[in-house]
Amino acid sequence: MRALCLVLAFILALPAMAEEIVLGLSKDTVSINTNFDGSEILVFGAVKREGPILDDPRLQVIITISGPSEPVIVRRKEKRFGIWVNTDAVEVDSAPSFYAVSTSTLLGLSLKDIEDIRHKISIPRAIRSVGAPMNIMDSESFTEALIRIKTSSGQYQLNEGTVSVDEQTLFRARVELPAALTEGDYQTRIFLTRGGEVVSKYETSIYVRKVGMERWLFQLSRENAFLYGVMSLAIAIAAGWGASAVFSVIRR
Repeated sequence: MRALCLVLAFILALPAMAEEIVLGLSKDTVSINTNFDGSEILVFGAVKREGPILDDPRLQVIITISGPSEPVIVRRKEKRFGIWVNTDAVEVDSAPSFYAVSTSTLLGLSLKDIEDIRHKISIPRAIRSVGAPMNIMDSESFTEALIRIKTSSGQYQLNEGTVSVDEQTLFRARVELPAALTEGDYQTRIFLTRGGEVVSKYETSIYVRKVGMERWLFQLSRENAFLYGVMSLAIAIAAGWGASAVFSVIRR
């Protein structure tokens, strides 16, 4: 009898319905060449269930794509004697080179703050800034400035309501990748949430790599910096001479 009670208690403790993500990507590799001006990734998938669909609360989908993280120094400028000069500086320990959040509804309605802290889904949570110099009392403003700059350049995106969910089963979203991408693995995460709580999570990667001339120049700059510098100087001189020659012909 005691064993039966334990089994019943265990069954009651299980979630009423298991929901899992079956994911697809339009492409898992993005190639950067000299003509690259951005790309678009289609993220689509379905929800696999072991029971009937629950309508209350409704299922929500959150998709994040994160580029390689790196430390970033954020500087504050102030106008002194009529000249803008750098004053304070804070090093952000780790910030994604690219970060996009796409949701099926407003982020605040689909995700509780405690879940955001646990999974680091929102843009501010994806940035890690441990400390700042003792003389800086508003270190948070430096992180906010970084987010503002990255957002204006398209490197950080919050795309609320852009994930389409059909019959609480099929979902899809398009994410625009800007032209200025850092080479590396772009972690892609999909979260299913109900009532603001994460009920399922799936992770995969998109690989961004340079190809052709871009790849050759990138490797040359890393493996033979002197030759790369000499070649860059020669190109600059040739371009300057060519422009001068063209203007001379036009003047004649």
